[in-house]
Amino acid sequence: MGLARCLAAAFLFLFLLGLTTSQRVVTVQKGPLYRVKGSHVTLWCKVSGYQGPAEQNFQWSIYLPSAPEREVQIVSTVDPSFPYAIYTQRVRSRGIFVERLQGDAVLLHITELQERDAGEYECHTPNTDKKFLGSYSAKTNLSVIADTLLASMAPQALTLTEGDAVELTCEVSTSTDQHTHLSVGWFLLQGAGEHRAKEVLTLSKDFILKPGPSYEQRFLEGDVGLNKVGNTTYKLFIRGVEPSDQGQLYCEAAEWIEDPDETWKDISRKQTERTSLAVVSQGRDLSVDIAAAERSLSEGDTLQLNCVVGAPKSSSRHFKVIWLLNSVEMAIVDHHGVFIWEEEYKERAKLGQLQAFKQSNTVYVLTIYEVGLKDKGTYQCSVSEMKIPGDSHSIQTNVSSGIQVNVKPVESHMRLSVSTSTPRITVGDSLILHCEVQGATGPVSVQWWHLPPQHPGHRVLVAAMEQDGTLSLGSAYQDGQTRGSLRLEKESSGTFTLVIPSTLDEDDGGQYRCEATQRPRGWNWTEKGEAAVTVSSMGLGLHATLRSRIATVRYGQSFELFCQVNASYPLEKVPASVRWLFQPSPAGPSYELVRVVPSGTVVWGTAQPHFQGKAQLAKADTSFRLHIHSALPADEGTYQCEVEVWRRNTLPLGQPAASTRSNVVGIKVVLPESKLQVATEDSSVEIASSNTAIECRIVFAQNNSQFAVTWYHLPPLADATPLQIIRANYSSILEYGSKFSSPAQKSRFLSQRVSSNVFQLQILSADFRDEGRYYCVVEEWLWLVDGWYKLGEGASGRTTLKFKPPEHGLQMERTNHSLSAREGEEVALPCRLQGAQVPGTLLSATWFQVKSSGRASALLTLRYDGTMEYPQERLAGRLYLRRPSAGDFSLTLSSVERGDAGAYYCQLQQWQQQSEGKDWALQASACSGYTQLTTIPPESTVLSRICSSPSLLNFILYLPLVLILPLALAVFCCYCKFRKSKKGNITGSQMMELEGDGEVKKT
Repeated sequence: MGLARCLAAAFLFLFLLGLTTSQRVVTVQKGPLYRVKGSHVTLWCKVSGYQGPAEQNFQWSIYLPSAPEREVQIVSTVDPSFPYAIYTQRVRSRGIFVERLQGDAVLLHITELQERDAGEYECHTPNTDKKFLGSYSAKTNLSVIADTLLASMAPQALTLTEGDAVELTCEVSTSTDQHTHLSVGWFLLQGAGEHRAKEVLTLSKDFILKPGPSYEQRFLEGDVGLNKVGNTTYKLFIRGVEPSDQGQLYCEAAEWIEDPDETWKDISRKQTERTSLAVVSQGRDLSVDIAAAERSLSEGDTLQLNCVVGAPKSSSRHFKVIWLLNSVEMAIVDHHGVFIWEEEYKERAKLGQLQAFKQSNTVYVLTIYEVGLKDKGTYQCSVSEMKIPGDSHSIQTNVSSGIQVNVKPVESHMRLSVSTSTPRITVGDSLILHCEVQGATGPVSVQWWHLPPQHPGHRVLVAAMEQDGTLSLGSAYQDGQTRGSLRLEKESSGTFTLVIPSTLDEDDGGQYRCEATQRPRGWNWTEKGEAAVTVSSMGLGLHATLRSRIATVRYGQSFELFCQVNASYPLEKVPASVRWLFQPSPAGPSYELVRVVPSGTVVWGTAQPHFQGKAQLAKADTSFRLHIHSALPADEGTYQCEVEVWRRNTLPLGQPAASTRSNVVGIKVVLPESKLQVATEDSSVEIASSNTAIECRIVFAQNNSQFAVTWYHLPPLADATPLQIIRANYSSILEYGSKFSSPAQKSRFLSQRVSSNVFQLQILSADFRDEGRYYCVVEEWLWLVDGWYKLGEGASGRTTLKFKPPEHGLQMERTNHSLSAREGEEVALPCRLQGAQVPGTLLSATWFQVKSSGRASALLTLRYDGTMEYPQERLAGRLYLRRPSAGDFSLTLSSVERGDAGAYYCQLQQWQQQSEGKDWALQASACSGYTQLTTIPPESTVLSRICSSPSLLNFILYLPLVLILPLALAVFCCYCKFRKSKKGNITGSQMMELEGDGEVKKT
């Protein structure tokens, strides 16, 4: 009885289910819909739950507002005579038609919407079922509104030079009563056909700026942007136009409305008139194109890129090619075809995963075998032309447009239904493996094995479950303190799940094999399957990228740095800290600005305290932001971020498990623009004697600036180099040049400021040595919060100083002489006045030496009052001016040295007092001829030869000693013999005398 009831209930259920599934339902696009007059409108309609053929027919009708109960037939997919007369012509001319999307779905097209098209539309599907059940039609309302969208831009014909800036203005407005959004975009038409527009930049309906693919990098760098001014004005700016920007630019506005199904529809579009932009290239004839055989790849595929160089006479030119990925260098190839890989690609190149070669002088090929996710991005090639091979400076450089390469990850397809939900994990994460056994007719036993990659051919038992559910663990997995409590569970009749709660280290990675065994009726059937697991250290894949929207900021402007951190594991789930580093100069050390520890505490560094009051920190997901307000020159330098991570669920944190540093980003702070203008007119001054002044005038400068003035002298020689005379810095501290640092020179050259914009160089007692060109260099300095900064500088025009000789000259002997003197000796250099000295006048004399550089330096000056001056004090003890007669001023040079060789001449000046108590004035001046002095090394004497030879000197010193010793020994021997013989004679005579006396006898 119970079985019969169950069968009856099941039959009733299946019957009702059949009724439900066979019920027809017609669905039409949800209304009300608002569309603009004159636009192309589509309405979709579909049917489901029908019986009969797969291709269903559709009929469209309308109920006009003037007669809401009356059906007006429009178009049918089956009956050509279906349309009423009011729509017949439009249907025949395909002004209205039905597009079949599939057998049970269509799209109604009205190519040009009219006001009379407003009303309630009905989509009807003729019955193909055995019986009528369900709905056969559906309705929606369509309202026709006026097109009030306006877009205008004044047409222009612009011709700009590469690097110039351009700004275009577009006026967009609408006055519709409905709630709509606007989108505004700029497009570029290029080529003769001008049928495909290239998107420059668009402000979407969601108020998001979206650059076109070819303008994305320039948009990120701030060179391309869009500003909205007021309610209707939109301005596009391009800071530096490129040849690729040439073409027809226009603005397109679109009006969007949100339909009841919460989708947005553009109901009107307007284009403005076009602006013609021509970009004049700066002399470049180099074109670079990049192409890829396939842009959309999967992991493990091969990517081949070709870089094609277009240049006239390319075979005789030298190119250097740089491959770029996301604007970062990958490899460099010189004109010989030799590749230099960047550090991060060297290992892959050694393994044969990367290959690059030069196919010809215009074709370069890059091949990446087994591409990975890190290889996706925008590829470019940069080509630089070198004048000669090996030259470090390029003649011109061009970069190809970017080509976007997408790499899709390959989903894990494990054999024999073995899979893992954790194929790539980090040390400490859980490892979960699934083994699904299908088609088994009885109980199965399962064994899990680990195949460590570091021991090929070796396997380690992880866990086993017998047919009766008995669980056993391998010896390496029995200690629950290392990897946690391992679990092997049977979730269903054929699914076994292995869970290792905590991986110990990277060695837990490798292949895991599931062996399922069934033993029916004595047979032993085993199926095997493996799953690969990669256990990575926390440092693997940890990468930080630092970027800034702008690299050059103006003084007082704010800037931001973004540190984007990527890792092979979810960074949000592990403790992490970020440290911001700053290096003011390339050769100096890096300083820690601030550190944000995992708890969120901010610790400021002490080396650069001025950042604390002006820096702002923020974090969003895995991006860290450093905002610097009011940039100062002290903020200029390179910035870097360092990220440290710790193992999750580890307290206390202790040492970080891994860390990484980003690339460095340089920030340059531009000082206020200098307005300095210095008078550059050349002038000439001719003097006879006495004092003179050279003027330096500032035409324009900022009111609050200070000035440093440096005076230079250019001698009359053609190849002479400027000599610094004196420098007065912005604090009026004087500094003399090396050639003008003697006390005599310091007393003759003075710099003074005679007014707010005029500086003068005073030359006292000027003479012909001071001839030449003089000019000043003015530096503009400004105090900016933390110190003085140089804004700019300007050089004045040249003032030529000429020495006018007196009308009555002196007569001197002008014969050139050539003398030679041995080093250490004395030599006399002639200087004589011809004729008698004019009564009432005095003479002064100056001796000069002409060096190899061509500049004459004064050695000695005898003034007209009899005083002697030595400009070179080291020579004072060797120079003598002996005057055997009134007109003889010959110079005696004692102890001649090798450096005294050169040309010498003297200058005589005649002075006369104008009247009693007045100064003495120069009346005449003349120079002698040149005396060429040649120095000769000293003569070689016997003594000098002996002293210069150590062996000869030793021989002479020790030879007398060798001779004297034998002679002294011989004399000593002779003396001893003489003393002995003399003693014998004395003894005999004494004995005879004693015996004769008779007092003493010899015994």
